[in-house]
Amino acid sequence: MKAKEMYNKGQSIQFLFTMVLLFSLAISAIFTVLFGAGVYKNIEKRMNENFSSTTALSYISNKVKQNDKAGMISVENMEGTQVLKLVETYNGEAYNTLIYCKDGELKELFCNENSGLALEDGMNIMNLQGISFEMEGDRLLKVKTSKDNKDYLLLSLRSQEGQYE
Repeated sequence: MKAKEMYNKGQSIQFLFTMVLLFSLAISAIFTVLFGAGVYKNIEKRMNENFSSTTALSYISNKVKQNDKAGMISVENMEGTQVLKLVETYNGEAYNTLIYCKDGELKELFCNENSGLALEDGMNIMNLQGISFEMEGDRLLKVKTSKDNKDYLLLSLRSQEGQYE
């Protein structure tokens, strides 16, 4: 009888050990998945921020290069918002392309001087938390898309010398 009790006790310990091992394996798997999901979310967030910043800078760079004519690029403050103003002339009439950030969106407004359009009428280009424009001297435009000054672009306005008119 004692042998049978020892055998049952051994089986109970073996079963208990197997269950503890299985339970710890399941808990480890759950924590690994949760940790991996957190890492994935952080990577995705950084990639989206990087995409927004670099895409906005590339968009503005192309717009400035298209409109790089002497005296046609300026930084202004309109309705309490900092605006990059690009002036173009069509059929003898001046038209403005205004690029700015409002309500978490990078926006563009194309209009003539007397159109009566407000900044709210601009077309949404993409989500962007903020942007700032700064003229450094006569020929250098600095565009920043982040508050920590990590993401910025310096554009040399070649036409400001008057040689590329």
